[in-house]
Amino acid sequence: MEFVAEWLQTLPPFVVYLVVGLVIGVESMGIPLPGEVVLVSASLMSAMKAVSPWGVAIAASTGAIIGDSVGYAVGRRGGRALLERLGRRFPKHLGPAHLAKAESFFDRWGVWAVFFGRFIALLRILAGPLAGALKVPYGRFLVANAAGGIVWAFGTTFVIYWLGEVAEKWLKGFGWAGLLIAVLFGIGTTLYIKRRATREFAAAEAE
Repeated sequence: MEFVAEWLQTLPPFVVYLVVGLVIGVESMGIPLPGEVVLVSASLMSAMKAVSPWGVAIAASTGAIIGDSVGYAVGRRGGRALLERLGRRFPKHLGPAHLAKAESFFDRWGVWAVFFGRFIALLRILAGPLAGALKVPYGRFLVANAAGGIVWAFGTTFVIYWLGEVAEKWLKGFGWAGLLIAVLFGIGTTLYIKRRATREFAAAEAE
């Protein structure tokens, strides 16, 4: 993550937005890339006023929605055989065991696995192609895809940005105790959906 953050800081803001959207979009198509690392790094830059948090959030959500939709189309056309080929190409990320876990989560949650999948590394890669391969109706898929992409992108970006704002203000006026309370609150709200999604994913795997 440190390398990604340092590299992004060398780029102009507009290029940062393009990189955020592109990396997250390609990851959402089914190719393992560090989408969340790029988003968090860019969000930290927004907290330091190097880029706009709106630009980061819009780029991330756009990349997520478009990437998942492309992945859906590819999965619908290529079916399970395509996912198995991807698994052979990226065995550490998309092997048979990973695919089985993702399918069990879809069995449990249906189309809303796409929403929760945005908060889980494995499903963030597989949700679009797997939904297409399973012939999930595109209208339902798009609603869950857009909701998950927007909540994930805007939530991550603005919680990190807000923490930066709070840190700057409270360190001046309220000291370390107030800052600690703010940070704990921010971390709790950021991780709530992700923790719930992870618990449900583990429950589906255990069934």
